[in-house]
Amino acid sequence: MAPSRDGAVNAAVGADPDRFAFGRNWARYLRLLNDERIALAEASLVRLTGVADLSGKSLLDVGSGSGLFSLAARHLGATIVSFDFDRDSVSCTEHLRERFGQAPEQWQIHHGSVLDGAFMRSLGKFDIVYSWGVLHHTGDMWTAVDNAAAAVAEGGLFCLALYNDQGSTSRRWRAVKRLYNRTPAQARTPFVLALMLPFEAKWLALHMLKGDIGGYVRGWSDYATTSERGMSRWHDWVDWVGGFPFEVAKPEDVLERLRAHGFVLERLVTRGGGRACNEYTFRKAAAPRDERN
Repeated sequence: MAPSRDGAVNAAVGADPDRFAFGRNWARYLRLLNDERIALAEASLVRLTGVADLSGKSLLDVGSGSGLFSLAARHLGATIVSFDFDRDSVSCTEHLRERFGQAPEQWQIHHGSVLDGAFMRSLGKFDIVYSWGVLHHTGDMWTAVDNAAAAVAEGGLFCLALYNDQGSTSRRWRAVKRLYNRTPAQARTPFVLALMLPFEAKWLALHMLKGDIGGYVRGWSDYATTSERGMSRWHDWVDWVGGFPFEVAKPEDVLERLRAHGFVLERLVTRGGGRACNEYTFRKAAAPRDERN
Protein backbone atom coordinates (compact mmCIF):
# COMPACT_ATOMS: atom_id res chain seq x y z
CA MET A 1 0.00 0.00 0.00
CA ALA A 2 1.70 3.19 -1.13
CA PRO A 3 1.57 6.15 1.26
CA SER A 4 -0.36 9.21 0.16
CA ARG A 5 -1.22 12.64 1.50
CA ASP A 6 -4.93 11.99 1.26
CA GLY A 7 -4.66 9.05 3.64
CA ALA A 8 -4.99 6.01 1.40
CA VAL A 9 -4.72 3.90 4.51
CA ASN A 10 -7.17 1.67 6.33
CA ALA A 11 -8.83 4.31 8.51
CA ALA A 12 -10.28 1.63 10.74
CA VAL A 13 -6.85 0.63 12.01
CA GLY A 14 -6.53 1.82 15.60
CA ALA A 15 -10.01 3.38 15.60
CA ASP A 16 -11.74 3.93 18.95
CA PRO A 17 -14.99 5.83 19.62
CA ASP A 18 -13.42 7.36 22.74
CA ARG A 19 -10.28 8.57 20.96
CA PHE A 20 -9.02 11.98 22.09
CA ALA A 21 -8.85 14.71 19.43
CA PHE A 22 -5.06 15.07 19.64
CA GLY A 23 -4.82 17.11 16.46
CA ARG A 24 -7.27 19.77 17.63
CA ASN A 25 -5.22 20.27 20.78
CA TRP A 26 -2.06 20.57 18.65
CA ALA A 27 -3.71 23.12 16.38
CA ARG A 28 -4.40 25.33 19.40
CA TYR A 29 -0.82 24.84 20.61
CA LEU A 30 0.60 26.03 17.29
CA ARG A 31 -0.77 29.51 18.01
CA LEU A 32 1.97 29.71 20.67
CA LEU A 33 4.79 28.44 18.48
CA ASN A 34 7.79 30.75 18.26
CA ASP A 35 11.54 30.60 17.65
CA GLU A 36 12.27 29.79 21.31
CA ARG A 37 9.99 26.74 21.30
CA ILE A 38 11.50 25.53 18.03
CA ALA A 39 15.03 25.90 19.44
CA LEU A 40 14.01 23.91 22.54
CA ALA A 41 12.59 21.16 20.34
CA GLU A 42 15.86 21.04 18.42
CA ALA A 43 17.83 20.78 21.69
CA SER A 44 15.51 17.99 22.85
CA LEU A 45 16.17 16.05 19.65
CA VAL A 46 19.93 16.47 20.09
CA ARG A 47 19.70 15.13 23.66
CA LEU A 48 17.58 12.16 22.63
CA THR A 49 19.60 11.17 19.56
CA GLY A 50 23.04 12.25 20.78
CA VAL A 51 23.60 13.82 17.33
CA ALA A 52 23.84 17.58 16.81
CA ASP A 53 23.96 17.51 13.00
CA LEU A 54 21.47 15.29 11.19
CA SER A 55 22.64 16.22 7.69
CA GLY A 56 22.48 13.21 5.41
CA LYS A 57 20.22 11.32 7.85
CA SER A 58 16.67 10.16 7.20
CA LEU A 59 14.13 10.44 10.02
CA LEU A 60 10.67 8.93 10.34
CA ASP A 61 8.40 10.88 12.68
CA VAL A 62 5.82 8.34 13.86
CA GLY A 63 2.79 10.32 15.02
CA SER A 64 3.97 13.80 14.07
CA GLY A 65 1.30 15.62 16.11
CA SER A 66 1.92 19.34 15.79
CA GLY A 67 4.81 18.76 13.37
CA LEU A 68 7.17 20.63 15.68
CA PHE A 69 9.73 17.86 16.00
CA SER A 70 9.67 17.12 12.28
CA LEU A 71 10.44 20.80 11.76
CA ALA A 72 13.20 20.65 14.37
CA ALA A 73 14.75 17.64 12.63
CA ARG A 74 14.64 19.49 9.29
CA HIS A 75 16.44 22.44 10.89
CA LEU A 76 19.09 19.97 12.06
CA GLY A 77 19.54 18.76 8.49
CA ALA A 78 17.55 15.51 8.29
CA THR A 79 15.31 14.40 5.45
CA ILE A 80 11.89 13.76 6.99
CA VAL A 81 8.93 11.49 6.51
CA SER A 82 6.09 12.39 8.91
CA PHE A 83 2.78 10.67 9.39
CA ASP A 84 -0.10 10.61 11.83
CA PHE A 85 -3.37 8.71 12.25
CA ASP A 86 -5.15 11.94 13.26
CA ARG A 87 -6.04 14.00 10.19
CA ASP A 88 -5.95 17.26 12.17
CA SER A 89 -2.39 16.41 13.21
CA VAL A 90 -1.50 15.80 9.56
CA SER A 91 -2.92 19.25 8.78
CA CYS A 92 -0.83 20.79 11.58
CA THR A 93 2.31 19.20 10.18
CA GLU A 94 1.49 20.37 6.66
CA HIS A 95 0.88 23.86 8.01
CA LEU A 96 4.35 23.97 9.57
CA ARG A 97 6.00 22.70 6.39
CA GLU A 98 4.32 25.49 4.42
CA ARG A 99 4.84 28.15 7.10
CA PHE A 100 8.58 27.53 7.23
CA GLY A 101 9.05 27.03 3.50
CA GLN A 102 10.25 23.44 3.58
CA ALA A 103 10.39 21.52 0.31
CA PRO A 104 8.05 18.49 0.05
CA GLU A 105 10.85 16.33 -1.36
CA GLN A 106 12.82 16.91 1.84
CA TRP A 107 9.78 16.57 4.14
CA GLN A 108 7.08 14.12 3.12
CA ILE A 109 3.84 14.07 5.09
CA HIS A 110 1.30 11.24 5.06
CA HIS A 111 -1.87 10.14 6.79
CA GLY A 112 -1.46 6.61 8.12
CA SER A 113 -1.37 4.33 11.13
CA VAL A 114 1.63 2.73 12.76
CA LEU A 115 -0.64 -0.28 13.34
CA ASP A 116 -0.99 -0.77 9.58
CA GLY A 117 1.88 -3.12 8.74
CA ALA A 118 1.54 -2.72 4.96
CA PHE A 119 1.65 1.06 5.25
CA MET A 120 4.70 0.92 7.51
CA ARG A 121 6.59 -1.40 5.15
CA SER A 122 5.83 0.93 2.24
CA LEU A 123 7.75 3.73 3.95
CA GLY A 124 11.05 1.85 3.93
CA LYS A 125 13.93 2.04 6.43
CA PHE A 126 15.30 5.09 8.24
CA ASP A 127 18.45 6.18 10.04
CA ILE A 128 16.28 7.48 12.89
CA VAL A 129 12.75 6.51 13.89
CA TYR A 130 11.30 9.03 16.35
CA SER A 131 8.08 8.58 18.31
CA TRP A 132 7.68 10.63 21.49
CA GLY A 133 4.53 9.98 23.53
CA VAL A 134 2.60 8.41 20.66
CA LEU A 135 2.66 4.62 20.61
CA HIS A 136 0.82 4.27 23.95
CA HIS A 137 -2.12 6.16 22.37
CA THR A 138 -2.67 3.76 19.45
CA GLY A 139 -4.84 1.20 21.23
CA ASP A 140 -2.28 -1.56 20.57
CA MET A 141 1.00 -0.30 22.00
CA TRP A 142 3.18 -3.38 21.54
CA THR A 143 2.18 -3.86 17.89
CA ALA A 144 2.94 -0.17 17.39
CA VAL A 145 6.36 -0.60 19.01
CA ASP A 146 7.10 -3.63 16.83
CA ASN A 147 6.06 -1.89 13.60
CA ALA A 148 7.99 1.29 14.39
CA ALA A 149 11.09 -0.71 15.33
CA ALA A 150 10.93 -2.56 12.02
CA ALA A 151 11.39 0.76 10.18
CA VAL A 152 14.86 1.33 11.70
CA ALA A 153 17.78 0.62 9.37
CA GLU A 154 20.80 -1.38 10.55
CA GLY A 155 22.91 0.81 12.79
CA GLY A 156 20.04 3.29 13.09
CA LEU A 157 18.38 4.83 16.14
CA PHE A 158 14.94 4.21 17.61
CA CYS A 159 13.96 7.10 19.87
CA LEU A 160 10.70 6.76 21.76
CA ALA A 161 8.89 7.80 24.90
CA LEU A 162 6.20 5.74 26.61
CA TYR A 163 4.08 6.39 29.68
CA ASN A 164 5.44 4.88 32.87
CA ASP A 165 3.46 2.01 34.39
CA GLN A 166 2.18 3.08 37.82
CA GLY A 167 -0.01 0.05 38.40
CA SER A 168 -3.38 0.89 39.93
CA THR A 169 -2.75 4.64 39.52
CA SER A 170 -2.39 4.16 35.77
CA ARG A 171 -5.61 2.16 35.68
CA ARG A 172 -7.46 4.98 37.46
CA TRP A 173 -6.09 7.54 34.99
CA ARG A 174 -7.21 5.36 32.11
CA ALA A 175 -10.78 5.49 33.45
CA VAL A 176 -10.51 9.27 33.84
CA LYS A 177 -9.32 9.67 30.26
CA ARG A 178 -12.12 7.56 28.87
CA LEU A 179 -14.65 9.57 30.90
CA TYR A 180 -13.23 12.85 29.55
CA ASN A 181 -13.83 11.72 25.98
CA ARG A 182 -17.41 10.72 26.82
CA THR A 183 -18.06 14.15 28.37
CA PRO A 184 -19.95 16.73 26.24
CA ALA A 185 -17.56 19.11 24.47
CA GLN A 186 -18.72 22.17 26.42
CA ALA A 187 -17.90 20.46 29.73
CA ARG A 188 -14.39 19.32 28.85
CA THR A 189 -12.51 22.46 29.88
CA PRO A 190 -14.18 22.43 33.34
CA PHE A 191 -13.35 18.70 33.49
CA VAL A 192 -9.64 19.42 32.94
CA LEU A 193 -9.71 22.27 35.47
CA ALA A 194 -11.34 20.04 38.08
CA LEU A 195 -8.61 17.42 37.60
CA MET A 196 -5.66 19.79 37.52
CA LEU A 197 -6.62 22.17 40.34
CA PRO A 198 -5.75 19.80 43.23
CA PHE A 199 -2.29 19.22 41.71
CA GLU A 200 -1.77 22.90 40.98
CA ALA A 201 -2.96 23.84 44.48
CA LYS A 202 -0.45 21.43 46.00
CA TRP A 203 2.41 22.86 43.92
CA LEU A 204 1.35 26.41 44.78
CA ALA A 205 1.23 25.57 48.50
CA LEU A 206 4.73 24.09 48.35
CA HIS A 207 6.06 27.26 46.73
CA MET A 208 4.24 29.42 49.28
CA LEU A 209 5.83 27.45 52.13
CA LYS A 210 9.21 28.18 50.59
CA GLY A 211 8.29 31.84 50.11
CA ASP A 212 8.66 31.44 46.37
CA ILE A 213 5.31 32.20 44.73
CA GLY A 214 7.27 33.54 41.79
CA GLY A 215 8.62 30.04 41.26
CA TYR A 216 5.09 28.73 40.78
CA VAL A 217 4.28 31.53 38.32
CA ARG A 218 7.45 30.75 36.39
CA GLY A 219 6.32 27.13 36.24
CA TRP A 220 3.61 28.39 33.90
CA SER A 221 5.34 31.27 32.13
CA ASP A 222 8.60 29.36 31.54
CA TYR A 223 7.06 25.94 30.92
CA ALA A 224 8.38 25.79 27.37
CA THR A 225 11.89 25.85 28.83
CA THR A 226 11.32 23.71 31.92
CA SER A 227 9.58 21.00 29.88
CA GLU A 228 12.74 20.93 27.73
CA ARG A 229 10.61 20.30 24.63
CA GLY A 230 9.03 23.69 23.92
CA MET A 231 5.63 22.56 25.15
CA SER A 232 2.72 24.45 26.75
CA ARG A 233 1.65 23.60 30.31
CA TRP A 234 -2.05 24.03 29.62
CA HIS A 235 -2.00 22.01 26.39
CA ASP A 236 0.02 19.30 28.12
CA TRP A 237 -2.64 19.16 30.86
CA VAL A 238 -5.39 18.78 28.25
CA ASP A 239 -3.38 16.09 26.46
CA TRP A 240 -2.74 14.26 29.73
CA VAL A 241 -6.34 14.33 30.98
CA GLY A 242 -7.88 13.49 27.61
CA GLY A 243 -5.21 11.32 25.97
CA PHE A 244 -7.04 8.10 25.13
CA PRO A 245 -6.43 5.29 24.14
CA PHE A 246 -3.94 4.97 26.97
CA GLU A 247 -1.42 2.24 27.73
CA VAL A 248 1.68 2.14 29.91
CA ALA A 249 4.92 0.20 30.06
CA LYS A 250 7.56 -0.74 32.58
CA PRO A 251 11.12 0.03 31.43
CA GLU A 252 12.17 -3.60 31.79
CA ASP A 253 9.37 -4.71 29.46
CA VAL A 254 10.40 -2.18 26.83
CA LEU A 255 14.05 -3.24 27.11
CA GLU A 256 13.15 -6.91 26.74
CA ARG A 257 10.90 -6.23 23.75
CA LEU A 258 13.47 -4.20 21.85
CA ARG A 259 16.37 -6.51 22.66
CA ALA A 260 14.39 -9.30 21.04
CA HIS A 261 14.31 -7.16 17.89
CA GLY A 262 18.10 -6.73 17.90
CA PHE A 263 18.32 -3.32 19.59
CA VAL A 264 20.86 -2.14 22.15
CA LEU A 265 19.90 0.53 24.69
CA GLU A 266 21.98 3.71 24.44
CA ARG A 267 20.02 6.10 26.65
CA LEU A 268 17.27 5.78 29.25
CA VAL A 269 15.58 8.50 31.29
CA THR A 270 13.00 7.23 33.77
CA ARG A 271 10.52 9.25 35.80
CA GLY A 272 10.98 7.75 39.26
CA GLY A 273 7.54 6.21 39.50
CA GLY A 274 5.80 9.33 38.16
CA ARG A 275 3.13 9.53 35.48
CA ALA A 276 5.35 11.13 32.83
CA CYS A 277 7.00 9.36 29.91
CA ASN A 278 10.15 7.30 30.15
CA GLU A 279 12.53 8.13 27.30
CA TYR A 280 14.51 5.49 25.40
CA THR A 281 17.15 5.64 22.71
CA PHE A 282 18.01 2.29 21.11
CA ARG A 283 20.43 1.42 18.33
CA LYS A 284 19.66 -1.34 15.85
CA ALA A 285 22.54 -3.79 15.82
CA ALA A 286 23.86 -4.88 12.44
CA ALA A 287 22.68 -8.35 11.43
CA PRO A 288 25.31 -11.13 11.46
CA ARG A 289 26.94 -11.46 8.06
CA ASP A 290 25.41 -14.88 7.36
CA GLU A 291 21.90 -13.44 7.91
CA ARG A 292 22.46 -10.85 5.16
CA ASN A 293 23.03 -13.46 2.49
